[in-house]
Amino acid sequence: MVVAPPNPVRSEKPEPIELPVIDLSADRSEVSKLIVKACEQYGFFKAVHHGVSDDVIAAMEEEGLGFFTKPVCEKQRAGPAGPFGYGIKSIGFNGDSGEVEYLLLHTNPSSISQLSHTISDDPKKFSSAVSGYIEAVKRLACEILDLMAEGLGVHDPSLLSNMIRDVDSDSMFRLNRYPPSSFHTPPPPHRATTSTEIGFGEHTDPQMLTILRSNDVGGLQICVAGGTWVPVTPDPTAFCINVGDVLQAMTNGRFMSVRHRALTNGFKYRMSMAYFGAPPPHAWLSVPPELVTPHRPLLYRPFNWAEYKKASYSLRLGDSRLQFFLK
Repeated sequence: MVVAPPNPVRSEKPEPIELPVIDLSADRSEVSKLIVKACEQYGFFKAVHHGVSDDVIAAMEEEGLGFFTKPVCEKQRAGPAGPFGYGIKSIGFNGDSGEVEYLLLHTNPSSISQLSHTISDDPKKFSSAVSGYIEAVKRLACEILDLMAEGLGVHDPSLLSNMIRDVDSDSMFRLNRYPPSSFHTPPPPHRATTSTEIGFGEHTDPQMLTILRSNDVGGLQICVAGGTWVPVTPDPTAFCINVGDVLQAMTNGRFMSVRHRALTNGFKYRMSMAYFGAPPPHAWLSVPPELVTPHRPLLYRPFNWAEYKKASYSLRLGDSRLQFFLK
């Protein structure tokens, strides 16, 4: 568990990791194999030629930036986050904090419409931009989940995607804005160091799948073998896709839900937009029989999303959750 410290994080600057970049417009069978390989090895990959239009992305970025640049007193009309709405520094309900301000929204259109009146001076425009963006990235998430199921040899290729297509899906959308590091000082010429603060502490995402986009500013890091934190090179043309805990469980541990975090940047604001694809609360989550073999016996007991979400909300941000659902 990482909580924003009173002092900056100083460490030798690690080399950025080059995640697999997968062209979703390529041959379908090849794409599905590449996605499975990336999720087994990294738990993350970048998707290009993803089908989400530049106009949809630009409209959402404009609304997000417009909100975050408002005076604090105006932004606080949309808070405090409980869990939905505006939050600053405080993350969740159990004492976690970081150098971040955020908007957390449920993807239900009526929920977006209702909250938009406290967020924007033009609630219809805001609601339209958010709903359009969510619909586009939801389609992308469903396509990726179908490709995953095909690559894994699951009999019903829509088994995974049907959970976030469901009208009762508990998916969420989050806008994060990280300030420049208040402690940033240039490193000595003989030693390459970073001087940053924790924006969003180390964690795994509890849902099925995350579709992340950020402006061309670094900050995302993932934890690799040996516990080393490595930065992910920002790419404004790609979406960063990562496996969530539910997907790790449903693939019987073949896919990895990897710990990641966000650090503040030395000189620039970073804004990220994350869609968290989740099942309906009472959807039964179990491993497809095709993924259980004598060489890979069942790892996780069946559970529903409401049960897993309750466990997640009761723990600190960086606590492990899947261990409580082992068979």
